Amino acid sequence: MQKIAILYDASQAVLSTFDLDEVLQQILRIARDYFHLHNVTILLLDEETQELYPRSQIGWGEGREIRVPLGVGITGTAAQQKRPIYVPDVGQDSRYLVCSRTTRSELAVPLMARDEVVGVLDCQSDNLNHFDQDTIDLLTLFSIQASIALQNARLYSLERRRASQLEVINAIAQQMTAVLDIKELLHKVCLLVQHAFQVSHVSVLQKEEDELVLRAHHGTLTPRFPEGGRVSAGEGFWGRVLGQGKTLLENDVKKTPGYMSFYQETSSTFCIPLVAFGQTLGILVLDSAQAGAFHTYEIQPLESVADICATAIQNAHYVDRVKQLAYLDGLTGIFNRRYFELRVAEEIERARRFETGMAVIMVDIDQFKHLNDEFGHILGDEVLRQVSSIFHQQLRKIDVVCRYGGEEFAILLSQTNPHHALNVAEKLRSLVECWQFPGVPRSVTISAGAASYPEHGTMRDELVKAADAGLYLAKQAGRNRVLLAPRPEKSGAQVSSK
Repeated sequence: MQKIAILYDASQAVLSTFDLDEVLQQILRIARDYFHLHNVTILLLDEETQELYPRSQIGWGEGREIRVPLGVGITGTAAQQKRPIYVPDVGQDSRYLVCSRTTRSELAVPLMARDEVVGVLDCQSDNLNHFDQDTIDLLTLFSIQASIALQNARLYSLERRRASQLEVINAIAQQMTAVLDIKELLHKVCLLVQHAFQVSHVSVLQKEEDELVLRAHHGTLTPRFPEGGRVSAGEGFWGRVLGQGKTLLENDVKKTPGYMSFYQETSSTFCIPLVAFGQTLGILVLDSAQAGAFHTYEIQPLESVADICATAIQNAHYVDRVKQLAYLDGLTGIFNRRYFELRVAEEIERARRFETGMAVIMVDIDQFKHLNDEFGHILGDEVLRQVSSIFHQQLRKIDVVCRYGGEEFAILLSQTNPHHALNVAEKLRSLVECWQFPGVPRSVTISAGAASYPEHGTMRDELVKAADAGLYLAKQAGRNRVLLAPRPEKSGAQVSSK
């Protein structure tokens, strides 16, 4: 009756709480106080690696980090065979894994839930043949109650985690809808996910043709690449994520051949494809400095977050596209005057901040009204389109060409000087003069005026006025030529004719 009372009290104790750590401590207290054991470890099963690891302990093994595969050692054998294993003399059993040189006998009792092993209660003694059959039977019965308590605690913890993740997902969804600037959005994604899921680092890789570009990141790890760094989209771990179109996690990147991380300290990584309306936009990447940091039960909530992010990114792209359309000229497809006025102020500020210089070129198609009258507006429109195309193809990506109005164009040259601006204008003039425009049997020519910061002005209106003055002088000088605008304190003009 005393043993039954002990078993009843022990069962009541471990079933009295849903907190996992409290359940584990109760099991250890009962092993110590009721069964007078001083070397006890609770090992839990890592379902992904199929390894046992110490989760809570008293006695010899406190603080030790070991992992025991199923079938290895006395504990691994008990877990694999799903039955208690008792070794009265560990010195006579080759399965014993030496954890303490004073251990003489060991009892490993599997912790089971619905016929599935969740862990092992491992008891060791400094005495030979320490455990009699009654104690083994009682500990086996107790392990059943302990297993139920463990499973209840894990389910309770999982539900609490899910509830917390739902709150996080809802919060992320609300904040994502409020951000429409793509750059701000991507940084917001990284910040929110890193904080919500408590990982070392979060990154967004955007897919651009055959490459993945690091567009945003946030966390504590050391980057190997700057923001904007690129990797091949078809190779390595990320290539598998995109190729398979599904989430992949790697809890030890050292085991992945050829794995290359964006961060020096990465030990484990979680990659979720960003998919919106059937289109793969990129990858949401979570990195941890710890191996084994991620679990498969995190896939579903993280995929929900990734779906929200992908939709928000798609919306931001759409808004960006709508904004861009508002700045495009409908006939030529290049930027319009509204965009030019926006960008020229930005370029002046950048040139002022970094002391790099910039220039404005104003261009006009010579005798365009006569061309329209002679050949018709349809051919006139085609000339505008082809001149726009010549300018667009010949300029650098960082430069901007705009249709300023009618047959007039405005060009912004970043990080340049007056001499270079004049050379660019002359190159464009020469190309247009030599171009064969379909349906136009004679040459089409342009005139241009160039002005630079800070030589010709430090404000938008000053630079545009100066470039216009250069254009006017070019027209007055006979057209089909480019002129550098006169300096504010001078009246002369420097000419570069054909």
